[in-house]
Amino acid sequence: MFGLDFAVDGVLDQFCDWIYGKLITFFGEFFSMINMMGAELFELDWIKAILLFFYYFAWALYIVGIVVAVFDTAIEAQRGKGSFQDLALNIIKGFFAVSLFTVVPIDLYVFCINLSNELIGAIAGMSDSPGKLGAIATMVLGSFETPGANVVVSIVFVILIGYAVIKVFFANLKRGGILLVMMATGSLYLFSVPRGYSDGFVSWCKQVAALCLTAFLQTIVLVAGLVTYNANMLLGIGLMLSSTEVPRIAQNFGLDTSMRFNAMSTVYSVNSVVNMARNVGRISGR
Repeated sequence: MFGLDFAVDGVLDQFCDWIYGKLITFFGEFFSMINMMGAELFELDWIKAILLFFYYFAWALYIVGIVVAVFDTAIEAQRGKGSFQDLALNIIKGFFAVSLFTVVPIDLYVFCINLSNELIGAIAGMSDSPGKLGAIATMVLGSFETPGANVVVSIVFVILIGYAVIKVFFANLKRGGILLVMMATGSLYLFSVPRGYSDGFVSWCKQVAALCLTAFLQTIVLVAGLVTYNANMLLGIGLMLSSTEVPRIAQNFGLDTSMRFNAMSTVYSVNSVVNMARNVGRISGR
């Protein structure tokens, strides 16, 4: 009987190893598929049409910004303050910005997703080694058989894992749409770049970088938490929960993933246009 029990336990451990490894591989491939869906969003014809509209809209704002910048510099030159060298430099910056603001974010996002998928596959592959995963599966199943606090702890762990997985799932699901909205919002800053006011556009670039960083890190940390759960349950839970905090951590380091339109910059731009029109009217009146 002892030999039979030992053989059954060995088979059960190997079966649990296989189930747990396949589960981790499934989560990795599932979230990779969700991330790729966000990238494939920009291959749709109607999405390309939307991006083309904002591309032309950004060019229109850029040209208007150049005209305003030229008049503004001419007026400032009469006071001895204008610099045509700075004007030319700002126009070149705006040209690169308006040419690439619908291209670089998509390419960077796709690159981060592909790199994340490769790392997820490598991390999930580390969980296929036999003899290491059956112990945690036996521990989890055994805790449900023990009355008392172990059952409560196991239920809490399952709830925490579900919370982390669901939150990361919905975050990945909407990330492609967020990037589309970001590019639409980025076109509004192209009016100010030729005039030398690039703070809003730089902030927009940081938002795009934060979004791509979140797409790269969030799923990796979640899958790493699932693998770490084998060695240490608490550390694995902590890693999985920390995957939901990647956007907030990026925000603390100056990379904000939220959409914030700079209203004060827009008001300042409108006031500048009004003042320039008044100055042009005074000059023409003389």
